[in-house]
Amino acid sequence: MEPFVSTLIYFFVSIAIVLVGLVIFELLTQKYKDWDEVLKGNHAVALSIGGKIVGICIVLAFSIYNSADIVETLIWGGVGIVLQMIAYLLFQLFTRTFSVEEQLQKGNIAVGIISMSVSIGLGFVIGASIT
Repeated sequence: MEPFVSTLIYFFVSIAIVLVGLVIFELLTQKYKDWDEVLKGNHAVALSIGGKIVGICIVLAFSIYNSADIVETLIWGGVGIVLQMIAYLLFQLFTRTFSVEEQLQKGNIAVGIISMSVSIGLGFVIGASIT
């Protein structure tokens, strides 16, 4: 019964961490509201958000594999969110010739794919560093 209970606990904790991450990312976005853009059918923003969700979940998965308890998973989840935010801000900084936010708001799928790829790729790097 213990593995079942542990699975449920990790499941609900992971959902909470992802939701907190999404709220923080929503606050980082200043030119538009993420979910308003998704409701409008903006695929670029949806790709970017999806990448953040997957990136955070990758960090959580590695954390669950390698942590002794739920507290460590909470800590690593927080670290994963912070590092994903830093990655997004660096992505914006390194694209000096255009604004990532503006391009996402305009529905630029190419920028959405790159944003998603940055989040997922760095999720693996962050996750692997937990081991």
